[in-house]
Amino acid sequence: MNSPASDVILSAHDVAKSFTTQAGSLQLFTDINLQIRQGESVAIIGPSGAGKSTLLSLLAGLDLASAGRIEIAGQATDQLNEQERARLRSNHISFVFQTFHLLPELSARENVLLPLEIRGASDATAKADSWLQQVGLGARLHHHPSELSGGEQQRVAIARAFASEPDLLFADEPTGNLDEHTGEAIIDKLFLLNAEQNTTLVLITHDNQLAQRCDRCLRLHNGELVELQELDV
Repeated sequence: MNSPASDVILSAHDVAKSFTTQAGSLQLFTDINLQIRQGESVAIIGPSGAGKSTLLSLLAGLDLASAGRIEIAGQATDQLNEQERARLRSNHISFVFQTFHLLPELSARENVLLPLEIRGASDATAKADSWLQQVGLGARLHHHPSELSGGEQQRVAIARAFASEPDLLFADEPTGNLDEHTGEAIIDKLFLLNAEQNTTLVLITHDNQLAQRCDRCLRLHNGELVELQELDV
């Protein structure tokens, strides 16, 4: 059954991406189509080099497709200039990366606070502290990334991502630098917050067990994006 158009937060229509190399033009993919509804969790899996992170960059408006159209919250990214795309991301999107992307000179609180202040959020400090408490770091507000474990740093990144109340959260291999036990705890928190906030989660992963936890799973392989009905683990 097709969803009402108003429910679709992210869509791609006949999207292609190519690069120019010394050997000539490299076509990464040519005909990517998808629709993702508000509140869904969607995993994108595929072999290394298939273009998963490149596709994430396109879907998040960080890069532009070579052809086709991507719409975020009803806005076509190719119709916006760089400043307008940055504003679109600020208003609708947050990220969690494998390498955390925390600013080393800032404390945990300041890392979460920064995007809130950029957006001009009211009670920004109280919101930052509240989110750090929700991820179990209420006692670590003033610690810098170098004073935190990998799992703690990723929890700061999750608090930062959810604090701005995004419509879309992109997570690119969010447990890739964590041990198995810590990674499971991080993912549990990610899915819990996702459900509580009705945030749309787009997850890039090589972990089939993690992908199974999502509402839908798509495989990118040989330039094609195919929805899987079942996933081997």
